[in-house]
Amino acid sequence: MGPPGSRGSTSSARGSFQHLLLFLLFIGPFNCFASYSRATELFYSLNEGLPAGVLIGSLARDLRLPMASGQRPTVPQPPLSFTLASRGLGGQYVRLDNRSGELHTSALEIDREALCMESGGATVFGEAESTSSSSSSSSSLSSESCLLLLDVLVLPQEYFRLVKVKIAIRDVNDNAPHFPVPHIHLSVPENAPVNTRLAIEHPALDPDVGTNGVQTYRLRDNYGVFTLDVEENESGERTPYLIVMGALDRETREEYITVIIAEDGGTPPLVGSATLTIGISDINDNCPQFSDSQLNVTLYGNSSLGTHVATVHAEDLDLGSNAEITYSYSQKVPQLSRDLFHLDETTGAITLSSKIDGDAPRLHRLIILGNGPGCIPAVITVLVTIIKVMMRPPDVVPRFIANEVEGVVYLKELEPINTPIAFFTIKDPDEKYKVNCYLDGDGPFRLSPYKPYNNEYLLETTKPLDYETQQLYEISVVAWNSEGFNVNKIIKIQVLDDNDNSPVFSQQLIELSIEENNVPNAFLTKLHATDADSGERGEVSYFLGPDAPSYFSLDKTTGVLTVATQLDREEKEKYRYTVKAVDSGFPPRESIATVTITVLDKNDNSPRFINKDFSFFVPENFPGFGEIGVISVTDADAGQNGWVALSVLNGSDIFVIDTGKGVLRAKVSLDREQQSSYVLWIEAVDGGDPALSSTAKITILLLDINDNPPLVLFPQSNMSYLLVLPSTLPGSPITEVYAVDKDTGMNAVIAYSIIGRRGPRPESFRIDPKTGNITLEESLMQNDYGLYRLLVKVSDHGYPEPLHSTVMVNLFVNDTVSNESYIESLLRKEPDINIEEKQPQISIEPTHQKMESASCMPTLVALSIISLGSIALVTGMGIYICLRKGKKHHRADENMEVQIPLNGRINLHMLEKKPMEISNI
Repeated sequence: MGPPGSRGSTSSARGSFQHLLLFLLFIGPFNCFASYSRATELFYSLNEGLPAGVLIGSLARDLRLPMASGQRPTVPQPPLSFTLASRGLGGQYVRLDNRSGELHTSALEIDREALCMESGGATVFGEAESTSSSSSSSSSLSSESCLLLLDVLVLPQEYFRLVKVKIAIRDVNDNAPHFPVPHIHLSVPENAPVNTRLAIEHPALDPDVGTNGVQTYRLRDNYGVFTLDVEENESGERTPYLIVMGALDRETREEYITVIIAEDGGTPPLVGSATLTIGISDINDNCPQFSDSQLNVTLYGNSSLGTHVATVHAEDLDLGSNAEITYSYSQKVPQLSRDLFHLDETTGAITLSSKIDGDAPRLHRLIILGNGPGCIPAVITVLVTIIKVMMRPPDVVPRFIANEVEGVVYLKELEPINTPIAFFTIKDPDEKYKVNCYLDGDGPFRLSPYKPYNNEYLLETTKPLDYETQQLYEISVVAWNSEGFNVNKIIKIQVLDDNDNSPVFSQQLIELSIEENNVPNAFLTKLHATDADSGERGEVSYFLGPDAPSYFSLDKTTGVLTVATQLDREEKEKYRYTVKAVDSGFPPRESIATVTITVLDKNDNSPRFINKDFSFFVPENFPGFGEIGVISVTDADAGQNGWVALSVLNGSDIFVIDTGKGVLRAKVSLDREQQSSYVLWIEAVDGGDPALSSTAKITILLLDINDNPPLVLFPQSNMSYLLVLPSTLPGSPITEVYAVDKDTGMNAVIAYSIIGRRGPRPESFRIDPKTGNITLEESLMQNDYGLYRLLVKVSDHGYPEPLHSTVMVNLFVNDTVSNESYIESLLRKEPDINIEEKQPQISIEPTHQKMESASCMPTLVALSIISLGSIALVTGMGIYICLRKGKKHHRADENMEVQIPLNGRINLHMLEKKPMEISNI
């Protein structure tokens, strides 16, 4: 126990210290804001591909926080804490020391090309030239760099700051140039003049930027006629150009093959290559030429019609239409020769077209022109000498077995082997010479003697015919005698088609795609199937298979496939069914193909919250950035359209939400006594273009924690006192202790109890555990005058442990206050009070009858001790007195206590002729 009066001094000092602490807390944030508000943004730069553990920068040093100054603070400071606000993409590549604020590279190596060019979450701003700077830095940022963005929280509250850290990733030459295609083809006309420039359509690509990108191109072999030049456009893209440096001639060389090499500007430089094929396109710079100027031919006068006389051929070194040659007779050729000899204008073949009369000239000069486009005709002379013959040629007499019309034999394809076509009788009209014969021409035919007859030959097939392979054959039966005279009998065989081929789809698997929400009857594709058969046997019709949904339709004739209704990807994403192609032959033949349709997603679904209203119950003083709850949201779309980003529309200065996981967090600890609930609106936005969104209401209710002890409002001081007149009747209210609790529920239910007493008869007073009213229990006697000190404990019913406060209630029992200084001296002394720890009992429904009986019990006990012989009489008198006191108690005014200034006095009105004086300090 301390000396008397020390408790009051200690209480006053404690109160002053509390006021000073509140003042420092009030001005502290403004002082910190003034000192550190300029350090809100930091820039760093580093090369890509660095190993783990490389120091990027020190946030504490660059923010000029006290721990980085090297000076020992005069006042102990709480330790600094650095925390990443979110573990986004940037947080994967760096490691932040929570105490020192140093940023190092993580184990995940930074690849600038993968990070920035694929837009995987990094932001391309430009490269900071300095290693670190504040938000006011004037460092310029180029357009070729990318930044990692980090949000770092600096704690505790004295140094709180949200620091935006931007880390510029510098490019290194770690990628070689590469061409998009391994072979590049370029066409140059052969008459291209020198210095002709031709752009190469597939320039090399290099993911690196700046000087590390593609800088120059060169040819491995330029053949002395080519070179390369590079042009750069306004956006910095470099395009190689092929320049012609010499004359070109396609007829000399029609193609040049070399290697084009792209080289970047790194140290050392990296290269990439592709094959460059330069084709020389033709122009009409050559004319037809005959190899000879004259051709001499002899012809027997008994030659049969169609006998081949000669063939002229001219050459043109050009290509395509520039090399097309036609043949014709010169105007100098007589009409008689023209009628006797036929000239094929395409092949240049000369054949005998009419019978040679005995009066016909024996020498024919045929001047033939070779005509080319835009050229002077080439000239050749064919001299035909006719030799007169006196004997007659052999006779060839056909007798057709197969169907024959005007010299054309018709055979069906797939006829069996050895199908007979015709008999031929070969004989000498003069019957002087032996006649032989053979078959001339290509085809699956043979001519063999038909025994036992002489001079009889059978023409038949040697294998089945195929209309799709060849439709027409032209063969000759040649007969000649021992004198050298011969006769040709030309036979044409036409193959007739049969339905032996099924339709064939150009693709057996037809893969299609269409965006959902298509217009009705939207075009999907046009099916195409071919049938090698001819006529109606080759006519193809198209049909849907039995597994095709009813809303797909296929035009029977054109093969156009359409869908009659709108498709919804969220309902069904893939369709797979068969289609048939059927020809018109008898019996018909068919083939089957498979159609797969992929429905592509459109952003036609807004994000949907599982609930439109979310409610979360969170205990107060919940730690900052703790998980309050998870907001579940879905989007029926796919890919980018189904990616959902969450954000807080209101209250974003207190609450944050994790976009990926939907976790709602509070940046700071929440105090229910400051605000008991929060209503937030969360917006979900998808990644479509245009984006769709939806909102949900979030209600956060703070659950009370017993973190506030009861606050005693009356009495206002442990040094105040109250005058109690000795004539005060038992059961009368003397004063009250009034306290409040900022908590709620059971945490705010207050109970009052007297845990310490001091005075002449301290048990004379009791306190109501629920209301805090202090009443007189027993009548005051002459010996009960003096100062009573009651130590009242005000306790709540909090869980897990109740909190309490104490207050000293001072009662001065006397008729008057004649010496206030004496009373005050008594109050300043430290009272010797034994602490009585009793759990206060609070009755839920207190009644007047219980209060009356309780106040009567001391009187009854006293009267029983004094009058042992008259117990019954004393008991009756006690009951009568108690009833009178109860009635007086009900009629008494409730406000019996008046607060007066220090050293003041006041005479109250007479209450039932019982005056009471009250003094309160």
